[in-house]
Amino acid sequence: MPNPSSGAPRAAPAALSSAHESAARARRHFALPVPRGRLAWITGVVSSVLLAANTLFWCLLLFPIALLKLALPFAPVRRRIDPILNAIATAWVSCNTGWFAHIQPDPWDVQGNTGLRYADWYLVNCNHQTWVDIFVLQRTLNRRIPLLKFFLKQQLIYVPVIGLAWWALDFPFMKRHGKAALRKNPDLGRQDQEAARRACAKFSLVPTSVMVFAEGTRFNESKRAAQGSPYRHLLKPKAGGLAVSLNAMGARFRSMIDATIAYPEGAPSFWDFACGRAGPVVVRMRQVPVPPAFCEADYTRDKAFRTTFHQWLGQQWQAKDDEIEALTARGANAPKS
Repeated sequence: MPNPSSGAPRAAPAALSSAHESAARARRHFALPVPRGRLAWITGVVSSVLLAANTLFWCLLLFPIALLKLALPFAPVRRRIDPILNAIATAWVSCNTGWFAHIQPDPWDVQGNTGLRYADWYLVNCNHQTWVDIFVLQRTLNRRIPLLKFFLKQQLIYVPVIGLAWWALDFPFMKRHGKAALRKNPDLGRQDQEAARRACAKFSLVPTSVMVFAEGTRFNESKRAAQGSPYRHLLKPKAGGLAVSLNAMGARFRSMIDATIAYPEGAPSFWDFACGRAGPVVVRMRQVPVPPAFCEADYTRDKAFRTTFHQWLGQQWQAKDDEIEALTARGANAPKS
């Protein structure tokens, strides 16, 4: 078995250089003009309206079937209904992706999203800088692996329409607790772990992709400084959600997809993305074997395993930080379209 701490080899600097030069040439010769001024504003409004309309349309199909699943909460029923719900959500993602891909003038530089199977289970771990990350992952992985399902803050269930859609699709909702509250009552942390286990038990019935942002929140320089992160482009990873997912259904996962997203011109906001001003987007993915021991050990009770897991994740994170440094540095020096 390949060494799980190293996974697949990272791209060599020469290969990164060649890839960025090719992307730069593509931008110079084939890119559309970046929307500016009033055109960008109109594009952003149209994008937002289309996103809302597309969401409402597919949710009207989703909710009646979800209510049927709620009324008949049995495993055989779920095995038949969940694929239908996932197919509806995948169609929603495809429509969003089609429009957003059309308005982005810069070609995306994506590597590593091949050789995947739609009818299988995956754990996806990615760095997190902006809400645009979710649209990037959906565009690069849609229909290549099952629908991405990620951990959400409990408060997001109250978001109109989409909150109910996340609930219908079994997205796990988690309560975020501060360090002081956890020190005072350690059971609060175990509540979230149990919620994750319950969600993973449902995911084990049909092929699913479990999405984890190990940092737990979006990266920015003030957060990095506040927590004393040793990384240049990342916050310290939080191992709990990743470890619980592996423990709950690791034997199901074909592999862990280690995804790295870099924005050489800076992380765009959703409004920038909707206006067609996201700039260059670079995505690198690799499949990392899931160590069998990680599927059996108890992260909450086994101190030795926690140490081993933190070291393993730390190695993954250091490699990711180095890769983002190479990608952003090279992208900053590439000719602009």
